This record gives sequence, structure tokens and C-alpha cells, in this order.
Amino acid sequence: MLSIQFIRENAERVRRDMLLRGADVNIDRILQLDEQRRELLQQVERLRAKRNTASKAIGATKDAAERELRIAEMRLVGEEIQRLETDLRGIELELQHRLYEVPNIVDEAVPRGPDETSNQVVETFGEPRVFDFVPRPHWELGVMVDGLDIERGARMSGSRFYVLKGPLARLQRSLIQFMLNEHIGAGFVEAYVPYMLSEASLLASGQLPKFRDNLYRDAEEDFYFIPTAEVALVNYHRDEIIPPGELPQRFVAHTPCFRREKMSAGRDVRGIKRGHQFEKVEMFVYCEPEQSAAELDALVQRARHIAAALGLPHRVVALCSGDLGFNAARTFDLEVWAPGQAEWLEVSSASNCLDFQARRANIRYRPTPEAQPRHPHMLNASGLALPRTVIAVMENYQQPDGSIVVPDVLRPYMGCDLIPAVKPAPQARD
Repeated sequence: MLSIQFIRENAERVRRDMLLRGADVNIDRILQLDEQRRELLQQVERLRAKRNTASKAIGATKDAAERELRIAEMRLVGEEIQRLETDLRGIELELQHRLYEVPNIVDEAVPRGPDETSNQVVETFGEPRVFDFVPRPHWELGVMVDGLDIERGARMSGSRFYVLKGPLARLQRSLIQFMLNEHIGAGFVEAYVPYMLSEASLLASGQLPKFRDNLYRDAEEDFYFIPTAEVALVNYHRDEIIPPGELPQRFVAHTPCFRREKMSAGRDVRGIKRGHQFEKVEMFVYCEPEQSAAELDALVQRARHIAAALGLPHRVVALCSGDLGFNAARTFDLEVWAPGQAEWLEVSSASNCLDFQARRANIRYRPTPEAQPRHPHMLNASGLALPRTVIAVMENYQQPDGSIVVPDVLRPYMGCDLIPAVKPAPQARD
């Protein structure tokens, strides 16, 4: 979250950034509440000082009538303090609630624009494969290799669920293992984290209160199912002061992700691009503020490394101000080319959240043993997300008969170099 001191001292910057984001946030009301809070605090402190002084005087007063009069006066002062403290608690509660709803600032390097149409392609890597046949989309290839069953997944749970089986289940598992090993080899520490978290954890990470409608919740135990491992890793050091010399910390975790996505009827309805449950390998970094820009670049390169190792044409996209996530001050997406659908698929978002989440989670660190604690910067990036990476491999490595060549780096994990087609192509539907 943004500190009230930062908002107070940078009110015009914050108002500007909220406009750039298209965020409906009343900064004037926040400043008004802050002023009221400080005035009430001063009044309470003055009355407490008055009561303390009077208490000493009462103890020294020998005249009984005068002592009773002063006690009665202080009783009125005590009642006034209680009234002011009640008002103060109400103002602090509203102020805290409103601060939780303020998104992060916008980095000065972020492109300006209202929505994804203003995002900027930074660089493109690799040439899309030229096919001598019409490439098929993954939902057709999945049937031909007998590895994808959307109908039965929907029967089990409803729309936007599916079953991967046989070679495609193994392909997804191989991709996850490959990605974990690559990131661990680069110095990331693997973490196995809870898949269900408390409301306090979701507040700390910034998913609550704004995204409550997109989260799955177990009402009986009051657990939230994680939408990404980022949420758990934000909370790893919650309410702690990290000792000197322990930053940066770089984690990688594989988890399922659960999101109650509101998907329109005309967008992403075919195949498995979007769903309520999916797998993801997530990278997460705690670092000193001066290092976060370099750490963001490194995360983008880690994501790129995976796409390049898989031989997937990919590009880096700088998100504009209106497309930034709530927690992020700056974000780069990594997109891979899916020839069967003739579109770019996002498989990673690398974000620098500055100290936004650290403040919400009350995380600090000491640069040196004698130094005052500071808030670290926190960053996250997919490394990469499934099933879109599965889709990209299927569609880029498909053969005319529907079989799929296994990328070289995955062959030790798959135990084969080809996923054969065992069924005829499904009939096209309107």
C-alpha cells in the first residue's frame, strides 16, 4: 500500500497516477481523513497531558472540597477523551479501508495509455515457423494425440475445466520440472507453499479487498484458494524484520492457481487458454530498493530464457499505465506465438511492486545491524504459466498428421522425441 505520508507529500503525483490507471480512488477524502486523524490525535494528547498534570495536583491537594471538584473536572476530561478516541477509531478504520483500495504508483518509464491497446512491444525474438500445411489449433491436436478431453472436464466441474491425460499430462509435468530445474540452477530457492491462505494473507498481498469476486473461498474454514504462488510468497516474511545481509532472496514455486474469471462468451472460449484452475511456475524476489530495477530486468530475462530454450518465438511487451495490475508499478509481459490460433499468448508477467506489498505485509529489513529498518522491494514473474506454454509447444511443433515433435530440452523429461497422433482430426465446427 502507499503510506499516508507518501500520499500527503506527493498528492499531485498520486492523483495523476490514479488518473493514468483509470482508478476510481478519492484521494481528497483520504487526505481529509488524515487531517482529521491528526487533529484528533493532538486533541487527545493535549487532554491526556492535562489529566496527568491534574492528577499530580490532586494528589497534593489537602482541601477535600477542592480535591473533589478537581476529580469531577477530570472525570469530564476522561469522558471527552473517550469520545474523541471513539471518533478517532472510526476515522482510522475508514482511512485504513480507503488506503487498501489505492493501487500502486506508476513508474515514470511506463507507457501512457488507457488500456491494452496502448501496450508497447519492446522486442521480438525468433521467427514464426513457416508451415507447408494449415496449422491446427491445440484443441484439435489434443484430440488427435488423445491427450485432451474438454467434454469430460466440463462434465466433472462445468465450463472452463478440462482433463489432460497421457502424453499431454506428461508434457505439462515435463515443462514444470524443466522450468523449476532451470530457475533453481540460476540460484532461485524452490518453495512448496500452502494452496489455501487466510484473509490476512490476501490483504497483505493486495488481492483483497479489490479482487474478492475473483477468488475462491472455503466459507467454513475461511481459507482462500491461491490465485498465484505470489500471494503465498509475499507472506513468507510477513510481520518480520529481515536481518542484514539476507537480501536479495529469490524464490521459485510451482502451484495450481484458482481464479473465478469472468469470461465473456465471445472471447477465449475455445480450448484451454483460460480456465478457473491452471498450473504455474512463479518466481518471486525480495531485494533492497536500489536493486529492484535490475531484478525486474533479470526476471524478464529468466522468462525469456525458458521460451528461447523451448524454441518458441516470443516477444516482450511493456504494459501501459491503464493495463497495470493493482500492485505493480511497472510490468513487462512475455508472449509466445501460437500459430494454430495465429495469436500471441501471454505466458509471463514480470512486475516490480516496489515497497507496496511490503508495507501491506509489514515486512522490513535492516541494511546493517545499526541501521533503521526499511521496507524491501518485492517483484514477481511467471516462469512460465501453464497451460499456454503447453499450447505453444503443441502448435509450434505440430506435424501434418497431427503428431507433435518434443522440443530437445524436454526429451529427457518426456522419454521420447515425438507425441504420435492416434486419432483422426476432429470435424470442424461452426
